[in-house]
Amino acid sequence: MKAFPFKAYLSLSLSLTHTQYSRFLPLFSLVSMRRILLFLLLLAHLGELGAEDRLLNPSKLEMFVDELPDMPKIQGFRMLNTSPKPKSLMIGMFKKKWKFHRDLPPTPVFAYGASRRGATVPGPTIEALQGIDTYVTWKNFLPSKHILPWDPTIPTAIPATKTGIPTVVHLHGGMHEPANDGNANSWFTAGFKEKGPDWSKRTYRYNNNQQPGSLWYHDHAMGLTRVNLLAGLIGAYVIRYPEVEGPLELPHGEEFDRPLIVFDRSFRKDGSIYMNSTGNNPSIHPQWQPEYFGDLIIVNGKAWPKMTVRRRKYRLRIINASNARFFRLFFTNGLEFIHVASDSTYLVEPVVTNETLLAPSEIADVVVDFSKSKTDEAVLANDAPYPYPSGDPVNELNGRVMKFTIKKEREVDTWRVPDKLIQYPSPDLSSATQTRYIAMYEYTSDTDEPTHLYINGKPYEAPATETPKAGTSEIWNVINLTEDNHPMHIHLAVFTVLDQTELVKAEEFKACMSKMNDAIKCQISKHARGKKLRVAAHEKGWKNVYKMTPGYVTRILVRFSYIHSNTSYSFDPTGMPGYVYHCHILDHEDNAMMRPLVVMK
Repeated sequence: MKAFPFKAYLSLSLSLTHTQYSRFLPLFSLVSMRRILLFLLLLAHLGELGAEDRLLNPSKLEMFVDELPDMPKIQGFRMLNTSPKPKSLMIGMFKKKWKFHRDLPPTPVFAYGASRRGATVPGPTIEALQGIDTYVTWKNFLPSKHILPWDPTIPTAIPATKTGIPTVVHLHGGMHEPANDGNANSWFTAGFKEKGPDWSKRTYRYNNNQQPGSLWYHDHAMGLTRVNLLAGLIGAYVIRYPEVEGPLELPHGEEFDRPLIVFDRSFRKDGSIYMNSTGNNPSIHPQWQPEYFGDLIIVNGKAWPKMTVRRRKYRLRIINASNARFFRLFFTNGLEFIHVASDSTYLVEPVVTNETLLAPSEIADVVVDFSKSKTDEAVLANDAPYPYPSGDPVNELNGRVMKFTIKKEREVDTWRVPDKLIQYPSPDLSSATQTRYIAMYEYTSDTDEPTHLYINGKPYEAPATETPKAGTSEIWNVINLTEDNHPMHIHLAVFTVLDQTELVKAEEFKACMSKMNDAIKCQISKHARGKKLRVAAHEKGWKNVYKMTPGYVTRILVRFSYIHSNTSYSFDPTGMPGYVYHCHILDHEDNAMMRPLVVMK
């Protein structure tokens, strides 16, 4: 039997607080650790059996009974006379109860909001103006103990007093100085009582000087991202640029421009969120599992909601906020998606598709013209296997997302989708100052179960090897040596996908990489010669996340500057604690598929 992290398992299995644990530990010091281990494993197994008995059968819930909520909106600017000015916000994190379905008991959650009463899951949509500062003081009002199981045997933010829930907010897709980026080690507990080693400020400044588009904010605490997001710490953020976007005449206004934050959850019969508390390698990681998948599909905080729409165009900013689930979305009645932006950036021209594949954290910014519907109902459905791409097929429950009821009356539609949207610089390979190789690894136990994942064979704590210069572009060759599709997110930067090439003699190359961890010495040029995968037209623009296909080399041009003004940043990106890049399957990110990114002058 392998060495076992006894202290961690005892704390988790018996659900002791850190204080209780420290009192009880001496009682076990003279007892056989092996016997205790067997006893605790038995307790955990029985506990899981009991949890299974208490699991909600989602098929007993009726679909499409709750109206789709429109999350509260908070303006990130104020008007002085007729001029927009910077604004300061206070947004807290609160424990409260939330109704995910008409027939499901209220669920304990962690929620963002200006007050406990007004906090929501997802949190309020922050609407910012391009070029106008938004200041947010993120305050932690969470209790001392988490509502979900967490695993201290992976790299994790653990307060010195062993009490309190570490949190820190990352604005996904944002371009701002490092101290405002929500570094995983910049965490803090309630009342800022304890702080992570890279914490430096209470109030974050988002200068909003980047291109207009859809972003979202979420927790990013080291080793706790997956559980903090599962608990509810997510929300949308939109940067608007009226002078540029107004002439496009795309659908806008509260009724016709709607963020849809989509994610999956499982529940117990009492309404609480269910997360398996036993790891796939419990003798190594008592709780951590490589992916979380829920039975119910949630949109804007409601399971399988419904929305009544008029026969005209709507803009839907669809954000995949799941831990690990990919969504391949389509309408059951054949309605099309008109893509106008991808992630946080407009496309040059609209692209029409019948389906769209969204990895965790990706954003599909689309217009749907409901006047084209030949039926009075349209179900937004999903058929992406899980894990993607080679996992289980969807079923009737996770294959349905939400329903649109379309009014019969025809009406004049004043919105349009122009032939041209916003022109940003095309990728210029000659401008690249550096070529890098980024390899993704998964490591397994003797039972072939995943134990952890690394980028370039290095843990997060290892010194940064990606050190681009501000204002430059680089070519990154991302080599996926695993069986999973990994959505890679780069903080601060944007990138375009150039091509995807299959590895030939992949096992030979993987064996060499496992030994040498050097793509050039392992003759990447000899192996990256297989078939090419087409980059979808609506994903050829500037993105901040992309799906790294298993067994392929994905070549991207990464830009460390603004794209709308073709200039370097309006702030200093070279400060500490720097930035990161990582897989956005949160269970992978937490253990430990994340690396530092330090920008140089």
